[in-house]
Amino acid sequence: MDNWKMCLLLETEKVVDAVKIIDSTDARIALVVDAKGGLKGTITDYDIRQAILQGRGMGELAKEIMNATPQYCLEYESKQVVWGKMQKINVRQLPILDRNFCVTGMQLRAEFDNNFHKRTNPVLLMAGGLGTRLRPLTDTCPKPLLHVGSKPILEIILDSFVEAGFKDFYFSVNYRAEMIENYFGDGSKWGATIHYLHEKKRLGTAGALGLLPKSIQEPLIVMNGDILTKVDFHQLLDFHYSHNSIATMCVREYKYQVPYGVVKFRNWEIQELKEKPSYSEFVNAGIYVVNPEVIQSVKTDTYLDMPDLFTENIERKNKTLVFPIREYWMDVGRMEDFEKAREMFS
Repeated sequence: MDNWKMCLLLETEKVVDAVKIIDSTDARIALVVDAKGGLKGTITDYDIRQAILQGRGMGELAKEIMNATPQYCLEYESKQVVWGKMQKINVRQLPILDRNFCVTGMQLRAEFDNNFHKRTNPVLLMAGGLGTRLRPLTDTCPKPLLHVGSKPILEIILDSFVEAGFKDFYFSVNYRAEMIENYFGDGSKWGATIHYLHEKKRLGTAGALGLLPKSIQEPLIVMNGDILTKVDFHQLLDFHYSHNSIATMCVREYKYQVPYGVVKFRNWEIQELKEKPSYSEFVNAGIYVVNPEVIQSVKTDTYLDMPDLFTENIERKNKTLVFPIREYWMDVGRMEDFEKAREMFS
C-alpha cells in the first residue's frame, strides 16, 4: 500500500479522526502512533461500532477505544510469511513495523488475493408494503417507486448495492407489483439479476423468506425497501461471518427527550429530579443478515415479522447479534421523513 501514511493517527487525536481515516482509505484501519511513529494500537470499524454500543462519544481520545495488542508483521519477513499470517488470522490488512516497532508500511490482503472480499451474497429488498403512511401519494404509486430526487427510492437502494459489488437480488412484491416489475425488469439495466417473490397475501417483514429458493447457500442481506443509508455492507458481512452469527440485525441509536420534569422517588420520598432529560436506545434499523438455515426455517405462505423470527432464534439459543449503524440512515416510510429525504436529495 503506497499511501499507508494516511492511516497514521497520533495518540492525542480523537475517535472522530479515526473514523475519517477508516472511511477514506483502502486499508480501513487507523494506526495509533506516538510522536516517533511507534505503533501503540489499531482502530478498525469494529472498534468504532463497539464504542457506539458502549455509549462512547466521537470526541473521546482515540487511544481510549483502540486495540492495544494489535496484529502486525515485520519489514524483514518474507511475503510468504506475511501472506500465511494474514490467512491464519483472517485480516484484511497488517501494519508493517521495523525493529523499533515503528510503522514503515501497510500490507493489504487484497494485494495477495484478488478475490478477497468479492461477494456473491444475495440481497432481498422488501418492496411489497401498502405505504399507508404516505397516502395519498401511494394511492396510485407503490412506495418503492416514489421519487426522492431524480430516482425512485428502490432504485437508490439498488444502486447502492450494485456500486458495492452485489449482483443477485430478490424483490418481494405485492401492492402494484406490476409497476415495480415493469420499471426494473430483470435487472440487466443495472448489471444485476432481479428475481421477484410474489406475496399473494400480507406476509409481514420476514414472511417473504419462505418464498426464497431452498438453493441459497450463503448468508442473505435483507433490507426494507423504504430505507436510505450509506451502511458499508461489506463491513456488515465481515462482522456477521467473523462472529459466527446465525442472524444479525442492524441497529441505530435513537435519542428522545421527555418534555416534562422526571421525578425519581422511593417510599414516597423524592430521590432525584431531572428537568426534561434525554435518553437513548438502540432500535431496529430494518437491515439484516440471515444464514440459509434461518431462511429454511420460515414456512411458506405464513405471516412472520422479523422481530418474531429473531425471537425464535434467541429462544433456540442461536447466536443472534446486533450491528450498530454509524453511517447515514433514514426511514422514509413516514410523510415527514419522506419530505426531508426529498429536500435533501434535491
